[in-house]
Amino acid sequence: MPIGLIAGKGRLPEVFREEAVKRGEEVFVVGVKGITDIKTDDLLPVGKVGKLIKLFRKKGVDRVVMLGKFEHRLIYTSILQFDLKAFSVLRKAKDRRPASVVKAFMKVLEEEGFEFIDPRPYLEELLAEEGTMGRREPSEEVMEDGLFGFIIAKEVAELDIGQTIVVKDKAVVAVEAMEGTQETILRGGRLGGKGVRVVKVARKNQDFRIDVPTVGVETLEALKTAKADALFLEAGKVYVVDKEKFLRGADRLNISVVGLC
Repeated sequence: MPIGLIAGKGRLPEVFREEAVKRGEEVFVVGVKGITDIKTDDLLPVGKVGKLIKLFRKKGVDRVVMLGKFEHRLIYTSILQFDLKAFSVLRKAKDRRPASVVKAFMKVLEEEGFEFIDPRPYLEELLAEEGTMGRREPSEEVMEDGLFGFIIAKEVAELDIGQTIVVKDKAVVAVEAMEGTQETILRGGRLGGKGVRVVKVARKNQDFRIDVPTVGVETLEALKTAKADALFLEAGKVYVVDKEKFLRGADRLNISVVGLC
């Protein structure tokens, strides 16, 4: 039976599909109109959970993976498009924080007989590694900022506010909320100026079947615009899409990329 891949924005869903196919898996990819930017087998409008369930059943899907970026603000900007199943997701969510909504979405699909699976076995090579990942070693001052930010970012992530913060000189410059990683980095650059440092982490009890913390080419562009000089990632828990290309780009921009744990 095929794996049903719910694809958001970015390259990560495409990488998963490529790796799963290499292992002999069949993957049926469903994207969301206006969000998904890779090739899909089908596209659905935002909020059509009932249609998604019917489509998966028709294609014989029993296992589900959800990867890519889905902006939290869609809950508010697209609510008029929601079908009854989508509203049942909101009713099951204990609040409107991202983890609560996604867990409720999982519960609705699980009640329909689908199993969400952990994508990490297919994507292990993309996980951030402990230590300096590129050629540029961070200075002692930069490392101190990274360690300072890491502790705070873990607490912020645990509150399900966001998974990215921007710091400089042991001060928090910007915290991610609904706007997403890239906009947080850009705001941090505007506020903190040249030499800000970015930290991205997972929640303490991160469910890696959903809402996987990821960086990629868009992150690198934001770091460049913000004039950041370092990116700190939680080792073993944050995906770096197109890792070798990403690290070469960071080296060219003189940005240190460091895995912390």
